[in-house]
Amino acid sequence: MMPPMSPPPSERPPGRSGTEPSAGTEPAVGAEPVSGPGPTPASGPPPEPWRPPWVRGARGGRSLGLAAGVAVVQVVGSTFAGRHQSGRVPLDAFGYVLLLLGPALLVVCRNRPVVAVAGTSVVTAGYLAAGYPYGPVFASWLIACCFAIARGHRRAAWAGMAGVYLVHVLVTFVLPDGWQRVPRTAFSWQQELGLLAWLLLVMAIAEIIRFRRERIAAHRAYRQQLEQRRANEERLKMARELHDILAHSLSLINIQAGVGLALLDQRPEEARAALATIKSTSKEALGEVRQVLATLRGPGAAPRGPAPGLDRLDELTDQADRVGLTAEVHELGDRRPLSAAADLTAFRIVQEALTNVVRHSAAREAVVVLDWTDPEALVVRVEDPGPAVLGDAGGSGSGLAGMRERAGAFGGTISAGALPDGGFRVRAELPTPKAEGE
Repeated sequence: MMPPMSPPPSERPPGRSGTEPSAGTEPAVGAEPVSGPGPTPASGPPPEPWRPPWVRGARGGRSLGLAAGVAVVQVVGSTFAGRHQSGRVPLDAFGYVLLLLGPALLVVCRNRPVVAVAGTSVVTAGYLAAGYPYGPVFASWLIACCFAIARGHRRAAWAGMAGVYLVHVLVTFVLPDGWQRVPRTAFSWQQELGLLAWLLLVMAIAEIIRFRRERIAAHRAYRQQLEQRRANEERLKMARELHDILAHSLSLINIQAGVGLALLDQRPEEARAALATIKSTSKEALGEVRQVLATLRGPGAAPRGPAPGLDRLDELTDQADRVGLTAEVHELGDRRPLSAAADLTAFRIVQEALTNVVRHSAAREAVVVLDWTDPEALVVRVEDPGPAVLGDAGGSGSGLAGMRERAGAFGGTISAGALPDGGFRVRAELPTPKAEGE
């Protein structure tokens, strides 16, 4: 019998290869093993083995060192202090366990400050109630309270201090002798006031450190917010610059492109003039865009040229004249020097107002008035006789908003609205500080 013929490649089940080994066959030597249907293991470094919190990183090492140092101080100091306190209970195994248990709880004081305060308070209170000798047994407890205050758990720290001091008062002056392992001592106001003042001094120092850290953190957060605000203001300033440049230039290019297309076949000479206008306008726009984007190169990058100002109003009127808009400039009073920022703001307001006339009005003429009669302010007016263009004239709709933001940055005002005879007026009043060179 002839062996069954294998189906052609087009009829084989999808996902199968014609060279796939059949079941029970061994893969060829050197071939890569075929992965099974299970999930593919995620690539990346293997997970780190679990470690207790007290041995994680540099802080864990510092916590262990602190706990070991405090344990040595408490054990050695209490042992030597007990030799000179005949009225107290000598240290035994349970006493040494309490002396070591308090420092052991300091291992978690960074991550669990409330647990450390509660544990050291109970250990210190138990040590005092047992009548063991006085000494540096308070070290671990006070350190835990200071850490808790620094981490913001002030109530837990003060509650722990009040609890331990209350146990001290009860054991020393309130409980009868039959309930204690050591005889009651005589009450001394000076000794108790000194002890209480010492405890309050330690807690006050911890509170001062906490307050200083919070002030530093608040100052750092304020500086970050201030830097973020400055960055946002710079981005907004660049966005306004780019909007004014591109909106004005692209509006002129759009109109000249339409004129060129309409006259290309019938009057090619006029179409050539429209194309020349497009070329010059786009070149000027590219130059100004490069100048604005140069600020993104980082500190120290100087602009390629001076920022535009009112001395370039002739360029705006020439560009408007190329698209059929006659713009006349009138000045009232004597022109005075402005700061670079105020000069740029006035120029951009006139530019955006003329762009809006080209885009939204059917008027073929406009009037720009610079009123210098007020010694403290410059009044800029741009008017056109109208009427407005019906329908959508294009644009982002943020031109007036950008002008208001520019004027508001100097404490000025912008008003825009229709005139009674059907025209439109934009009026800006800008305070005029002294020029930078004065």
